[in-house]
Amino acid sequence: MTCPLCEATPHEILWLDDFCRVVLLNDADYPAYCRVELLDHVKEMSDLLPQDRARMMKVVFAVETALRASLNPDKINLASLGNKTPHIHWHVIPRYEGDKHFPNSHWGEVMRENTPPMLDAKTKQTLADKMSTLIECALKSE
Repeated sequence: MTCPLCEATPHEILWLDDFCRVVLLNDADYPAYCRVELLDHVKEMSDLLPQDRARMMKVVFAVETALRASLNPDKINLASLGNKTPHIHWHVIPRYEGDKHFPNSHWGEVMRENTPPMLDAKTKQTLADKMSTLIECALKSE
């Protein structure tokens, strides 16, 4: 069985190094939905060395910070499940009180119909730039 996260991503890459990548999923209901994906095929966070766990979380928190600074969401959801894809990855999802599922999980019951506009090229670039700056700053402290 092949792992989709071990393959080249079909998603827009916002940031990448030799350890992980940050992709923009371009979800119609959640246009700024990002995923932080470990490049090596590892199933659980506890399978990583402590310094690699810390590195992954530095990237996740920098993505969260960039989304908050750029888009001012009402809430950020972080999730790492891996039930369908047992490969370390973190979902980083900006949430708004008027979004389709709020206050439920974005996988939960639909509360209202709402289709937000997709991110324009300038917003994507601003987000990617902010993310790169924050990630690089966080990783310098290693």
